[in-house]
Formats: sequence, structure tokens, C-alpha cells
Amino acid sequence: MKKKILFFAFVSFTSIILGQLHEIGFSVGATNYVGDIGREYYLYPNKPAGAIFYKYNWNPRIALRATFSYLPISGDDANASTDYRKNRLTGPLNFTNVVNEFAVGMEFNFYEYDLSRFHKSWTPYLLLELVAFNYTNVESYTTTEINYGKKTSFAIPFGMGYKSKLSSNLAFAIEGKFRYTFEDDLDFVSNKTPNLFLEGTGNDWYMYTGISLIYTFGRPACYTKGL
Repeated sequence: MKKKILFFAFVSFTSIILGQLHEIGFSVGATNYVGDIGREYYLYPNKPAGAIFYKYNWNPRIALRATFSYLPISGDDANASTDYRKNRLTGPLNFTNVVNEFAVGMEFNFYEYDLSRFHKSWTPYLLLELVAFNYTNVESYTTTEINYGKKTSFAIPFGMGYKSKLSSNLAFAIEGKFRYTFEDDLDFVSNKTPNLFLEGTGNDWYMYTGISLIYTFGRPACYTKGL
């Protein structure tokens, strides 16, 4: 009897798992940052970056997703568009840092998306996510050195993309994501930095633009009706 119960439990669990379409994939692209150093363009990808993700297609309009992203960022006053940054009294500044980001949320498809149907195999979409990220920051200053540490924070995300079928189980997506952070030291400088005068007190942004390859597995979808 115990073996029969385990068998039926396994069959039921497998049916749930395969009853929807699952997607895994990776993305390659580039980042840019807007803060107190360097350029001030919100869309200027220039630093190679990447991500891996998992998606669960809840229904033809909504996909739940989790993403881990490795996002190097940099800035250099030599590339700035303002004379103030190019001619700082302390001299031009530059930096490099790495943002490790974990995001969970959903894709909201403009059109119904279903790879098993040719006329529903592409759609633009919006990204609605919660984002936590980790980066290197300046913990303290002394008269002779700077002490660095690691910091975890959160960001307000915006994102949009376009996805389309490539073959029976493969699809691709083009995606752009914007992150407004609650921090002003991704570039290692802020109003607390000694002997440095900045133009403002705004928090830093980082952005990612990339293209994804997506593998879909599971039976043709038997979708849940809404959330």
C-alpha cells in the first residue's frame, strides 16, 4: 500500500511539473551606469555582462521568473559630457565595480505567448520585479588608506523586452533593464567622500541591455487560468 501511495504521489507531482512550460536560459549583453563619475547617458551599454534565468509560464500572458546577473560597471571622467567632471580640482576620477544581482518577478506579455501555436510565438513584454544586489563599497576612510567592504541593497527596477520562437524548443529575447538604486556609492564616491565636491546628491543607476537564448521544456501548456 505504501508503494502504491508513493507511486501515485510521484505521478501527480510529475503531472504538475510537466503540465506547464518551463524555460531556462542565459543572456549576454552589456551594462552602463549613471552616477557621479563619467558619462550621464542612461542607455550606453559598454561593459560586458551576463545573466542566467528560469521562467515558469503561468498562462499565455504571464511568466514568473528568477534571474541572477553578473554586471560589471565602470565610469571615467575622461568620457564625461560636462567640463565640471573633466576638470575637477582633484583631477579626473574613474572606477570599476561589480554588481551581483538577484531578481524575482514576472513578465507581462502584450500578446498571448505559446510556442506550440505559430501565431502566438512572439510578443513584446514588460518586466515587473523585485531586485536585491551586492557590490563593493567604501566602509571607512583613514588618513592613509581606504577600507572596502561588501554591501547588499535594493533597487527599483524597470524593464521591457521582445521574445520570439527560433525552433520547436528554442526562443530568443532582446531585453533592456533599468535599476534605480537607494545608494550613492556604487562608484566609491558620495557626499561623505573627504575633499571631494560633487554636482548633486542623486543616487546611482545601473542598466543592462542584452540578448537571451531560451530553452523550453515540458508538455504543451495546460495553463492555469490567471493568478
